[in-house]
Amino acid sequence: MAINELFGQELRAVNLGNAGFAAELEGLGVQVTHLDWEPPGRGQVELIAALEQLSHRPDIDAANKEAFDRYASSIPLLVDIGRAVDVIPGMTLDTILHAGPPLTWGRMSGPMRGAIIGALLYEGRAATPEEAEALAASGAITFSPCHEHGAVGPMAGIIAPSMPVFIIHNQTHGNDSYCTLNEGLGKVLRYGAYSSEVIDRLKWMENVLAPGLKKALSLAGGIDLRALIAQALHMGDELHNRNKAATSLFIRNIAPYLVQAGLPDAELAEILKFINSNDHFFLNLSMPACKAMLDAAHGVKGSTMVTTMARNGTEFGIRVSGLADRWFTAPALMVKGLYFPGYSEADANPDIGDSAITETGGIGGFAMAAAIAIVQFVGGAPRDALAYTTRMYEITLKENPSFSIPILDFRGTPSGVDVRKVIESNILPQINTGIAHREPGVGQVGAGLVNPPWDCFAGAVLALADVYGRNCRSMGI
Repeated sequence: MAINELFGQELRAVNLGNAGFAAELEGLGVQVTHLDWEPPGRGQVELIAALEQLSHRPDIDAANKEAFDRYASSIPLLVDIGRAVDVIPGMTLDTILHAGPPLTWGRMSGPMRGAIIGALLYEGRAATPEEAEALAASGAITFSPCHEHGAVGPMAGIIAPSMPVFIIHNQTHGNDSYCTLNEGLGKVLRYGAYSSEVIDRLKWMENVLAPGLKKALSLAGGIDLRALIAQALHMGDELHNRNKAATSLFIRNIAPYLVQAGLPDAELAEILKFINSNDHFFLNLSMPACKAMLDAAHGVKGSTMVTTMARNGTEFGIRVSGLADRWFTAPALMVKGLYFPGYSEADANPDIGDSAITETGGIGGFAMAAAIAIVQFVGGAPRDALAYTTRMYEITLKENPSFSIPILDFRGTPSGVDVRKVIESNILPQINTGIAHREPGVGQVGAGLVNPPWDCFAGAVLALADVYGRNCRSMGI
């Protein structure tokens, strides 16, 4: 075709990257095919150089294989319930653990402050909310991330010394993890509520629910949480915002031993009714199960695998296996989703909670294709659930051999987020989560979808290149 003939044809354009160019052409009546693309590291030269330092590295690949294998081979068992101060490493009577990366009282969001006030009332350290707030601000209480003590907590994630906690033992690698028992929905401590109703429920959980479950667990000899998670994924759960099947499976496993435990009839009925009425009860088991699996992978020298994603309502933080002692943080983002009647985005607090440990562990938002009905709760359409899971394969190391998704021909869930792949592809992890009211005590106001801040992963890549870069003599891998 001669050049003159070419320009006599109808123009059709392919636009790469900037959507504004495509819009301009479409406005002129030109047919445009737009390709959503941007360069690795969003075109930042420093990040591209860091990726080059960390790419095509057999040593880093070997480190990632070790980290992933430690995670994937883990068998988390629910073995016991204990008092937090007695079983959690580093816990003291003056310590309160919280969700997300490290945070001081002055920077805490409304729901976090409310939950701490409630915890101090529960502990008897204060008689009124005002006294509790003054004590929290005095410096007499040590605030520390759950994740730095082998623990996790949903939303505010508060663990006070006297609270009963599940004890999960990693049968394969020997490490333990911990989490409080789920309070149910409505006015609850994890959303910052601290009314007498909240404190009374927590005391009932301490004095009735926890001792009853503890007796039953001693008879059961432990419950394999990995097996329950795998089965629940085949029954429509993704184990973050949908735990209906997993909670039902837990009841089936624990009920015979509760009956054998010799509890008073009234207490037995109360315990079974409480768990049965709370579809989210298993969340406080899926979270520490993932924590136990990922902690086994934490601290592998040279690994670029993410082992923690967590939010405190002010900041989002990640930790990477090969840089075990460091947090990489950025401001927490707002969740986009569906709100309960009477609430809107104006009422919402920024993203909060340790529950993103489920996504870090390859379930939750990464397994939405297994729980298509979840879109009714977080927004979107069934095809979106499939797309979210499929997209996560692009930023993960492998597929989990134990957690599979029926609708994807039983393909393993995408697992082992690699910070290099996140920055190279500019695809962020997908998280589905609840939305807390920005004021303490109001509770949950909706649920939706959110991504971590890109800067967390960019910072981790730069730090990894500094420590393990191709020209770094100190790497010693």
